[in-house]
Amino acid sequence: MTTVKGLFAAGDASGASSHKFSSGSHAEGRIAAKAMCAYAVDNPEAPVVDQANIDALTAEILKPLGTFEEHKGATTDPDINPNYIRPTQFMYRLQKIMDEYAGGVSSQFKTSDKLCERGMELLDFLKEDVPSLAAENLHELMRCWENVHRMYQADAHMRSILFREETRWPGYYFRADKPSMDNDNWLAFCNCTYDKDSGEWTMIDRKSVV
Repeated sequence: MTTVKGLFAAGDASGASSHKFSSGSHAEGRIAAKAMCAYAVDNPEAPVVDQANIDALTAEILKPLGTFEEHKGATTDPDINPNYIRPTQFMYRLQKIMDEYAGGVSSQFKTSDKLCERGMELLDFLKEDVPSLAAENLHELMRCWENVHRMYQADAHMRSILFREETRWPGYYFRADKPSMDNDNWLAFCNCTYDKDSGEWTMIDRKSVV
C-alpha cells in the first residue's frame, strides 16, 4: 500500500529499481493483489463519496469515446485526424521521449541534466494532447488512461533523476554529467509528491527526513 490509504502499487509505480524487470514487477503485483484483498476484508464498510464527484469523473473517463465518435468522419483514415490522437500514437511519443532523453536503451542507459530538462519540455507538449485522446472502443479507452498514468510516472522519473545528482546504478542508470556514486550525499530513497491543483512537484530526500 502506498502512503495513500487504500491505494496499492506495483512495479515502477511503487518505486523505480533497475533489477525489477518483468519478474520483479510480477512478484510485486501478486503481493499488492493479496494486500488489496486483505485490506478489503478488514475494511468492509462502504466509503462515503460525493455523487457529483462520481459524475464528474465518469464524464472525464468516458470523454475519449465521445471525442472519437464526434470527429472520426473528418478523415478517411481514423488514425490520422487533426482533432484527436489515438492511444497508440500517444504511447509511441511517450516511449520516444523516455528512451532518448531519460536514459533508455537507445542511449545506452545514459542521460544528463540537460537531456532530462529537454525531455521534460517535450513531456509538457505531450501533456497538452491529453484532452485530445480518442478511443474507438473500451480497450482503447483503457489504453488512453494507461498512457496518462504512464505519462505522470515518466514525469516523476525524470524529476527524480534530476534530483538525485549522482549515478546510482552504473550500467542501468548513468548520468553522464554526474558519473560517480555519491554515498555521502545520496545513499537514501528519494520520493516526490504532485499537487494536482497547482501542478507543482515536491522532491523529498528521505535521508534528511529520518
